[in-house]
Amino acid sequence: MSLTLRTISREQHLAYIQSLPSASHCQVPAWADVKTEWRSESLGWFDKAGEIVGAGLVLYRQLPKIKRYLAYLPEGPVINWYAPNLDDWLQPMLAHLKQQGAFSVKMGPPVVIRRWDSAAIKAGIQDPEVKRLRDVEATHIEPRAFEVSDRLRKMGWQQGEDGGAGFGDVQPRYVFQVPLANRSLEDVLKGFNQLWRRNIKKADKAGVEVVQGGYEDLAEWQRLYEITAVRDHFRPRPLSYFQRMWTVLNSEDPNRMRLYFARHNGVNLSAATMLVVGGHVWYSYGASDNIGREVRPSNAMQWRMLRDSYAMGATVYDLRGISDSLDETDHLFGLIQFKVGTGGEAVEYVGEWDFPLNKLLHKALDMYMSRR
Repeated sequence: MSLTLRTISREQHLAYIQSLPSASHCQVPAWADVKTEWRSESLGWFDKAGEIVGAGLVLYRQLPKIKRYLAYLPEGPVINWYAPNLDDWLQPMLAHLKQQGAFSVKMGPPVVIRRWDSAAIKAGIQDPEVKRLRDVEATHIEPRAFEVSDRLRKMGWQQGEDGGAGFGDVQPRYVFQVPLANRSLEDVLKGFNQLWRRNIKKADKAGVEVVQGGYEDLAEWQRLYEITAVRDHFRPRPLSYFQRMWTVLNSEDPNRMRLYFARHNGVNLSAATMLVVGGHVWYSYGASDNIGREVRPSNAMQWRMLRDSYAMGATVYDLRGISDSLDETDHLFGLIQFKVGTGGEAVEYVGEWDFPLNKLLHKALDMYMSRR
């Protein structure tokens, strides 16, 4: 296939994304407006007939004092990754980004390489010899994904030296997803483990109510989020970040971002943000108070969000990042332990890849990042 690449308008970009079953929320045009500290560009790939056949959102981050940029395509670009002429897709992109002043390119091909169902993960957790997901035999392997990795390596793309666990990635390499396509809602609920089903019933019996919020409720979201940040020792994003997310994402599509609260006796105990692109739904941020855990608000809220996703025809409910650790002493183990109760599957992507266009500046950036 003969391909050309050029800058496209936001309207062309959005129309292409909307023509697909799904794409990452990091690849919609409005995501550029969320990341205001980066400048952005929409790229389009066109076939011989002039039809658009791929798109990518590029975020450019300038180096201090010089006009050189890190070009980043989070969870993108949205192209045919299994095309036999992958080089013909990526070389024009590299040439274009170099022309734009990029010294290094980072991208995250949305290519799944392995999946583990809940039964396999549980067996791994119970095996004292198993420390990581990769120690467990995957329930599904995508051979074409290995070919993609091989091709990228041959082209000169590089991955960080993190043992392949993806800890150096900006976007998560491992996520947890509940497949919804071709399943009844009853089947989905039956897939939950006993503890999750019991907690959902407990919340219902206690009178936990799950409601949707709006822009005006983001301050209440921020209250719960900051309580969570103190408890879990992370630096919270400011309220203005979530207000901007709401405004720009829902301006692009009124159903792109949702806000949920689980409340008991009129008190909000848990909250979550949800993102929607086509048939893919993400639980993106979660927050909870230090009180009221005994009525299981988080389980009730997740079940409501999942049911709403199902009702809107979603094919997958994505609980987002997990680590690959199955070691109960690892502080990240709780993430997968909570999510595996939904009966979904752990999913590994091929991870993020870097292409140094200027080796000296790329190495300097690497050194800076490793010292952070």
